[in-house]
Amino acid sequence: MHNATFDAPWQAWAGGRRGGRGRGRRGGPWGWGPPGFGPFGGPPPWAEGRAKARRGDVRAAILALLAEEPRNGYQLIQAIEERSDGEWRPSPGAVYPALQQLTDEGLIEGTEEEGRKTFRLTEAGRAYVEQHTDEVNAPWDAMTSDVREDVRNLFKTAGGVAGAMMQVVRTGSEAQVAQANEILAETRRRLYHLLAEDE
Repeated sequence: MHNATFDAPWQAWAGGRRGGRGRGRRGGPWGWGPPGFGPFGGPPPWAEGRAKARRGDVRAAILALLAEEPRNGYQLIQAIEERSDGEWRPSPGAVYPALQQLTDEGLIEGTEEEGRKTFRLTEAGRAYVEQHTDEVNAPWDAMTSDVREDVRNLFKTAGGVAGAMMQVVRTGSEAQVAQANEILAETRRRLYHLLAEDE
């Protein structure tokens, strides 16, 4: 189950979910790391800027995913995040109005299943997708910044560390919290020492 408490600490700087998911990314302008990296706050050398999602991108992503199989709103959000390697997770406030708009246009329809509304393409929706392949062809690709794989792995590891830290915060004793603080402080010193060695 998705745990919002464990997501929040690292979303602000690493865009991480492994979850990140229910909220939008709040990292730097390119989607990774804290704001202010790079000269004049621009992206660092290892990340090119990513596009900002538009309403049409959410609409196109929904159509593309429903062309594969029926999904509910939460599954659509998860799938978009997975397809964009975790860099784009549209909020419910963007997805559900788009679903309503597509329903009003007659391109999709929703049915209640196990307490959730599942959406699927109508015949008109399938015809629309077939006639507008350029529009609905993997819109999440435009949301993915050009980040080296080793850097992605580093952020993923950092996200896992943050999750472990929050577990200690939630369930650890005072002694365990103090020890965790020492471990993180030592890790920070070693990382800076690593950079100093290169210089």
